[in-house]
Amino acid sequence: MADFVRQRPRDMSMTSAATLTALRQRGPQRITALAASQGVAQPSMTSLIASLEKSGLVRRRDDPADRRASLIELTAAGQEYIVDRRRQVTDRIGEHIESLPTDQRSALAAALSALRGLEELAAADVP
Repeated sequence: MADFVRQRPRDMSMTSAATLTALRQRGPQRITALAASQGVAQPSMTSLIASLEKSGLVRRRDDPADRRASLIELTAAGQEYIVDRRRQVTDRIGEHIESLPTDQRSALAAALSALRGLEELAAADVP
């Protein structure tokens, strides 16, 4: 299962993919915030962003709150990459689920139902 989770395009590191996902979920961010959220040093994130920018997946824009800083945001190609990657992962998971015996699929469905209930409870607790 660990190998399954690690599957990704050969040219995309896990940190790069996670950074794109963070930008999709949280919107434009400074490099320092991205570095902190991914647990890497700022110079490493700067290099990673330069590579993603060269690939056309992200772009820099001025930070309206601080003209000295830049925000990193996804491009349309970056958005498309994330959507396509999620679809590929979902398809692979679906294939693995379909190969499970019926009793295990039923147990998985029950567990997912319980997790959705917990998610709803947690969301209700958030002020």
